[in-house]
Amino acid sequence: MREVELKAVAADPATLRGRLLAAGARELFRGTLSDCRYDLPSRDLLAKDHVLRLRVSEDAAGRHAVLDWKGPTGYDTGYKVRDEISTPCGDGAAMADILERMGYVVIREIDRDIETYEVAGASLRIERYPRMDVLVEVEGAPEAIEAAITLAGLSRSDFSSERLPEFILRYEARMGERAAICRSELAGEYRYSTFDA
Repeated sequence: MREVELKAVAADPATLRGRLLAAGARELFRGTLSDCRYDLPSRDLLAKDHVLRLRVSEDAAGRHAVLDWKGPTGYDTGYKVRDEISTPCGDGAAMADILERMGYVVIREIDRDIETYEVAGASLRIERYPRMDVLVEVEGAPEAIEAAITLAGLSRSDFSSERLPEFILRYEARMGERAAICRSELAGEYRYSTFDA
C-alpha cells in the first residue's frame, strides 16, 4: 500500500469536529493510539529510513494492535508518500515480546488521544499529544485529501508534507518548553530522540 498524507496544526479541534460532522463525515474511531518504533541497537532501519512500528489502539470496544513496516519517505507534488505494509496482531503483547527476543529495541514511543473520521474518501485524524500542538493528519488519494481539507473548512496553506519532528521543533521554539509526545516525556523522562519520531 502507498501512504499519502499531509499534516497541519489544528488550532480549534472542537470547531473542526463540528465542521466535519456537518459535512457528513463518519467517525471511525475515538480513543488512544500508542506507537512503539523498533530498530536494532545498530539503528540499521533508521539508516535506511525504514520504520518498524507496533501500533496499539484502545477504545470502548477494546485493544487492538497492528505491526507496520514503512519504506523510505518520498515526496510527490507536495505530499509525503511512502510504501507501507500492515498486519493485525491481537493486543500487541506477544508481538512486542517477539520483537524484543529478536533483538529489536524501542527507539521512540508516541502516545496520543485521537479521533478519526472518514470524509470525502479520505481519513482525517485529530491527534492530541501529552504536551504539543493538536495536529490534524489527512491521508488518502491526493484528490480525496484536498476534498477533505475543503469540507473541513481548513486552510490548505496550513498543511505540509513535513514529518512530526518539524512540528515538535516549531512548538518548542514558539512555547519555550519541551514538547512531550509520549506519557513518559510528560513525566519528565526524555530518553528518545525527537528525530526518531
